[in-house]
Amino acid sequence: MVGQRAAILAAAIGGTVVAGMLVAGPAALWGAGAGAAGVAGAAVSGAAAAGGGAAAAAGSAAASPSSALRPAPPRTGGAPSGAPAARTRAEVEAIIQRAGVTPPDWWNSVPLVYPPTLDLRWPEAKGPWDPQKNVGQYVWSVINENPPKWREGVKFIHHVLAVNKDNPPVVQKAVGSLGTMYHNLLEDWARAAFWWRKAGMTDDADLARCYWKLGSKEMAASVIAKFTVDDTRNGNVIKLWADMGDLDKALALAEATARDGAPDIGYLAAGDACRLHGRYPQALQYYQKVLDAATGWRDLKQNKERARASIDAIRLVEGLDLSKVRDGTYTATSRAYAGPLDAAVTVQGGRITSVKVVRHQEKQYYTALADTPAQIVARQGIRGVDAVTGATITSEAIMNATIKALAKGMQ
Repeated sequence: MVGQRAAILAAAIGGTVVAGMLVAGPAALWGAGAGAAGVAGAAVSGAAAAGGGAAAAAGSAAASPSSALRPAPPRTGGAPSGAPAARTRAEVEAIIQRAGVTPPDWWNSVPLVYPPTLDLRWPEAKGPWDPQKNVGQYVWSVINENPPKWREGVKFIHHVLAVNKDNPPVVQKAVGSLGTMYHNLLEDWARAAFWWRKAGMTDDADLARCYWKLGSKEMAASVIAKFTVDDTRNGNVIKLWADMGDLDKALALAEATARDGAPDIGYLAAGDACRLHGRYPQALQYYQKVLDAATGWRDLKQNKERARASIDAIRLVEGLDLSKVRDGTYTATSRAYAGPLDAAVTVQGGRITSVKVVRHQEKQYYTALADTPAQIVARQGIRGVDAVTGATITSEAIMNATIKALAKGMQ
């Protein structure tokens, strides 16, 4: 039965079945997924969008230069180093719109591959966890945990959107998922913003981060200024204020969040904000408040562990001098989300030349394993390192393990 179903689906989309996986041609389905996605009207104009997608693909080099869709280059000013250069609202809006109707530059090189056992109707999950049947569970367990499959997964959700273009609830789920995947997995800020806005998520903190990464602090601030407390699990709104250089606003929101019944989230994010800006004594005070908190959110125990690990790392930072670290590679461990994480740090001539995660048990780590080490090398330390949103705990563990490793090499 599975073989027959796969063969029927393959014939329908012009693909084949290879090793039990449905494989479509590489150019299939962009237009149907990326054209006129009308969530409010619950429709995706398949035929018209397919034509528009093909035209966009043919002219993608001219219509959407890769430099326009990447984060803007660094700017100077109050924000930590690495902040994007300023763009006007009109420029950012144009970039988002162009990206939304244009296939990514990798599109034609990635086939549409997925298990034929998946129920593309994407019903609500019932019964035991089954990533070979449920679309959402497939994305969580198979796609998110395997970076080589990230682009493949995005293309698959575009396909799910096209298949369900007349099913409003599934359209809503698929469009929202595309925003999340472009943001968390590919760091394609323009396409993430495009799809999240199609999903109606106009007041989302992560959408604000997209605006910031694309170069508009004004657009980002207009979204997060509406938050009177940070109701995200890891203090993402507080974090964004700090990333944008508004430390006072970050700390004010952290205090409000603590008063609202989540001192562990508020004070932990405040400590991270101060640490980002190099205010280590103030960071230590906030982390201590996390340890002193009698109540908190559902992650209270874990947040206390994170605060303790950050206190230990900062105390090491205060006595650390890279010029006194002997040449060599040093390894240390810190607690991440799923268990211990080991980082190997190489120093040559008083400079950090490499940071590598050599052991971990993380699953939903997104880009943290690559981005955080790269930032540490670029900044020659942890000051100004931007933890990956959605994988904050993993990023923190890498930073803390790095500091511990460097301390081992001090002469």
